[in-house]
Amino acid sequence: MEFQAEFEVCRGTFRLRVTLETRGERVGILGESGAGKTLTLRTVAGLERPERGRIEVDGNALYDSARGVNLPARERRAGYVFQNYALFPHRTVEENIGFGLGDLPRAEREARVRALAERMQLGGLGGRYPRELSGGQQQRVALARALAAEPRILLLDEPLSALDFHLRGLVEKELLDTLAGYGGVTLYVSHSLEEVYRLCDVILVLAGGRVLAWGRKEEIFRRPPSREAARLTGCKNFSEARPAGNGMVEALDWGLVLRVAQPSAQAKHVAIRANHVEFADEPGGENVFPCTLVESTETPFRRTLYLRLPSGKGNGFHIQAEVLKDRWEQLRAHAEPWRVRLDPERLFVMAE
Repeated sequence: MEFQAEFEVCRGTFRLRVTLETRGERVGILGESGAGKTLTLRTVAGLERPERGRIEVDGNALYDSARGVNLPARERRAGYVFQNYALFPHRTVEENIGFGLGDLPRAEREARVRALAERMQLGGLGGRYPRELSGGQQQRVALARALAAEPRILLLDEPLSALDFHLRGLVEKELLDTLAGYGGVTLYVSHSLEEVYRLCDVILVLAGGRVLAWGRKEEIFRRPPSREAARLTGCKNFSEARPAGNGMVEALDWGLVLRVAQPSAQAKHVAIRANHVEFADEPGGENVFPCTLVESTETPFRRTLYLRLPSGKGNGFHIQAEVLKDRWEQLRAHAEPWRVRLDPERLFVMAE
């Protein structure tokens, strides 16, 4: 299903400009609070009206300021899963799921509700109220309600954020299975880049109402177009840079001259993700430099290392590295300085 949107929304001093196009891919929308993520969903759903632009599904206009088209929300066939699920507390599970199906004959409506309840593993819960459900069950009811009217567009606003860590993993798998069988347009908002990467095909990165990056998730993570886009997709290691010729850049904050796979005459920053920082067992080699450990933090499976480079600027650390626990045990068994390796293929150079 083809979806195109290009619109501008103004709310007070905030201005949101969005342009995106997708043909069946699941779209993940990333950005910090206030970036315009939820406003984007509400505009597509018809809950907010843009100042100008157009929104189309398979060539059919939902909104087109030039032609005076603005379908009301109830006619857009958009299913919306809100961050807090927004279930009706005085309605049962079955009544919540079937809320938007009032135009169907009763038998057809009940059959569709039952089928969705079974699909979402809610069988036997149809007579319960939201307060009697777990967080995961409420999330599934909200998703079933959004799917009940067979929407062309499915809008998901932080659908897993209210769940605890264990339940989030279980519900995410159920959500992935559901989305795999859904043939419409999916727009998925989240603060979690890992979540978006697992569930979506293409990524839209927003900041302050502007699109910073748009494209296949692999390319956005591998070659973000700007420092801000890199930061919002989880990169933690940056240095101001300038071209050094012959496929090299000078990383000014790190005090290093680095070979990069894609040099640029407009290089202003060079960066590398923490999980791409490597350690060499032997001295020498391309982009291999001595380093010392400033401090470290840990999670159950990984260790984050804060490393100082002898030629880097200022005090404190210069680069973060994330390693698995077994690699950490190998490193700590060796005397410092260690040798950090910055793979030319993993480094990315940005002009802004």
